[in-house]
Amino acid sequence: MREDLYSILEISDREIAKSFAKKLKVKIGTLDYFNDNCIYPDADLIKKILDERPNLSEIEIKIRLGHIDNEVLTLLQNNVKNIAEYGIPTQANPFQRQLPEPNFATPLGRLFNADCIQTMRNMDDNTVDLIFADPPFNLDKKYESGMNDKISKTEYLNWTEEWVSECVRILKPGGALFIWNLPQWNTYTAEILNRYLNLRHWIVADMKYSLPIANRLYPAHYSLLYYIKGDQPNRFNKEGLPLEICRHCGGDIKDYGGYKNKLNTEGMSLTDVWKDISPVRHKKYKNRASNELPLNLLERIISLSTNEGDLVFDPFGGSGTTFVVSEILNRRWIGTEIGPIDLIQERFEDLSFPTFLINDIQNSKNALFTEDMKKIRRKNNHWLPENL
Repeated sequence: MREDLYSILEISDREIAKSFAKKLKVKIGTLDYFNDNCIYPDADLIKKILDERPNLSEIEIKIRLGHIDNEVLTLLQNNVKNIAEYGIPTQANPFQRQLPEPNFATPLGRLFNADCIQTMRNMDDNTVDLIFADPPFNLDKKYESGMNDKISKTEYLNWTEEWVSECVRILKPGGALFIWNLPQWNTYTAEILNRYLNLRHWIVADMKYSLPIANRLYPAHYSLLYYIKGDQPNRFNKEGLPLEICRHCGGDIKDYGGYKNKLNTEGMSLTDVWKDISPVRHKKYKNRASNELPLNLLERIISLSTNEGDLVFDPFGGSGTTFVVSEILNRRWIGTEIGPIDLIQERFEDLSFPTFLINDIQNSKNALFTEDMKKIRRKNNHWLPENL
């Protein structure tokens, strides 16, 4: 577990922090920067800290900050016998795991109105085919659960490592783990996952809001990590996309020249940049006040990495999109949501509209042109595979 710099230095309040900064002859903002961002201080500051705190060592600060570089790793490896004598605490009764009765159930799924970590601790090892996780982003957003979405970076990263580790444990060999988050957080999550799983893809979901942002590059995408347990995925189903065309005249956006006859008639290969995932904004599709993931995102992930009857798990249920799509696609599912689950239950009362949308998505893929695209192209005398 990481600690922040102030806890290591036994700085408990703002006045003590200011006093310590004054002793070091540095600005309080400098100390705040290294503390708030979980960054190891530079050489000059470390020297000043050690002069002022002779009871600490550089190695101790590195370890307690979670900064395990090659120097620290070598030290730990050289002293592994001594460290092993202390042992690592294990969970009591690790082989007696059993889920309680769900708070809501369907023919295919079980939903628990509970903390995801506690629920996962009751799940057996190596049992889930696909895990999709969309954790809170720690941006101080208001959620129906009333949870605190603005904790320190250290707390957030420690919590992330805890739930991610449980996901790794319950995932089947060959199973897939997808994590949707801001790039800044997924860089840390990838660091955790690289110890246990195999990175398949870092997927970019292109989302532009056109809001003015000063003094930085405009953030225009979400990060979607795709890891598997082992060398090869158990499932990797074809996802061919229609060719991009002008929505007005149906003409080509890109000139394929003499290569048109070489294009796959079952659609263009799915890349690791997804431009067709849009945030849910319209009230016709939106089911709760806070953020909600679009159906086509979950349809793609579940269709790509599972088959009918496989087990899907989502630790952060939110509005229940993962569960709805899993049910429609005939996948078994388990989910948790720490906040109210009444909105999720209401969505299952009538699945006709989401089923229509999912069917429309599935009928539009694995083909170079949809039927509607063919109609507008014929009308405007654009080429089609059959008349090349």
